[in-house]
Amino acid sequence: MAANVDPRIARLRERIALFPKTPGVYLMKDREGRVLYVGKARDLRARVASYFQDSADLLNTRGPEIAHMAALVEDIDFLDCATEVDALLAENRLIKDVQPQYNERLKDDKTFPYLEITTGDDFPGVFVTRKPRAKGRKLFGPFTNVAGLRDAVNALQRAFKYRTCQLDIRADDDKRRFFRPCLLHAIDQCTAPCAAFISREAYGADIKRLIKLLNSKRSALLRQMKREMDQAARERRYEDAALVRDRIKAIESLALSGDVESHVQPEVFFIDPSAGLEQLQRLLHLPTPPRVIEGIDIATLHGQESVGALVCFIDGKPFKNGYRRYKIRSVEGVDDYAMIREVMARRYKYAAIAEELFPDVILIDGGLGQLHAALEAFERLHTTIETERGDAVRPPMVVALAKREELIYVQARSQPHKLARNNEALRLLQQVRDEAHRFGQHYHHILRRKRTFEEDVKQGRRPPKAKRKQSAKVPAKRRKKPKKGEIVVAEDESQLPPVDE
Repeated sequence: MAANVDPRIARLRERIALFPKTPGVYLMKDREGRVLYVGKARDLRARVASYFQDSADLLNTRGPEIAHMAALVEDIDFLDCATEVDALLAENRLIKDVQPQYNERLKDDKTFPYLEITTGDDFPGVFVTRKPRAKGRKLFGPFTNVAGLRDAVNALQRAFKYRTCQLDIRADDDKRRFFRPCLLHAIDQCTAPCAAFISREAYGADIKRLIKLLNSKRSALLRQMKREMDQAARERRYEDAALVRDRIKAIESLALSGDVESHVQPEVFFIDPSAGLEQLQRLLHLPTPPRVIEGIDIATLHGQESVGALVCFIDGKPFKNGYRRYKIRSVEGVDDYAMIREVMARRYKYAAIAEELFPDVILIDGGLGQLHAALEAFERLHTTIETERGDAVRPPMVVALAKREELIYVQARSQPHKLARNNEALRLLQQVRDEAHRFGQHYHHILRRKRTFEEDVKQGRRPPKAKRKQSAKVPAKRRKKPKKGEIVVAEDESQLPPVDE
């Protein structure tokens, strides 16, 4: 029976057998290395293996699209996660970034919501939002269940009586005492700071207790609420018991959330280029904010069709005329460091002899090794130019941004920088890095498709394109436009001159 197994299926099963039995995200890839599908799993090994079992009926259980996708899979990769929530958020991020062909959901710009407390206000409000403020707020989330989050906000409001309105309430506004509060105050769900029924200090103490609760595991509160539910059930107050039960479920749903810094949703937060450049100036100890940043990335697959990509940002915004792409010439096989050295030498050799300008900052996609390779390229340029012309090459600031941990390696510094995920300088560098990666992958895929097409033509799998034959028609004699007042006599309508509309 084993002899009849498709070699592709057998190879994939061997690969899947090495997967961990933990939550995570899996990526199905075709023979060109393109990601076809991204999915999440509570048990990676069991979930991915279900696609390639003999008893799997993907056509009826998952539909024709997934069945067709499974027939194209040549490789499978995975990212293990700590929890199922982390897997869900990682899946969402990857689908939005990669846009796999066979994923239908999560490709839009919809984001997961946050719980926002506007701590910058005199009387902070509590809101469920997908577009949080840039400053003056405390964020929790993102949350995977918006309905559960709203229920939790309503349940906690009964205990902490915070406001959920959009009013601009200021402590120094004496006219508040004439304001009529809304219905939430009448049903004892809000202390009505809008009507000056509570002091700023007392209201702030309630908000601090709320933040402390949200930062904790909430186990003490849940135990107390379960005791209240059991007591109501024993006294046959079943409606009260059901109400407390629903509140318990709502508060338990708060556990289904990610971390603000770890699970960043870039499309949620606006990047202020000026703020990012100012923070980058302080981080790199530059005399002025950098105006020109160039990002470099290498795209390759098993050392084939290797390319280098360079993107240019001026004043924090992409400058498309400054984009460059390089087909690697001198490197055989997989050697990222050598490829970076080649791209750096080809890009900056004219700047080294003052025929072009150096950028203020050069960003390399990678870690410490990639940074050293870039600096080594400048050392070689320095030696060459000094030998030929007697001039010294002064390279600009060179930094590297490593994925996963998002560590920033800076030349002449022993330790990398780890910034908060919402830091404007980090966000700006990420934008440059991601744009360089996108630009490089695009050129890399063009070369791969070209090579695949040429191989298919050589092996007779598809005919070469036939050249278009030029039409033998003689162009018609151009008809002159009649002069003003001239009468035109024509045998048919085709001989009439054009008419101005």
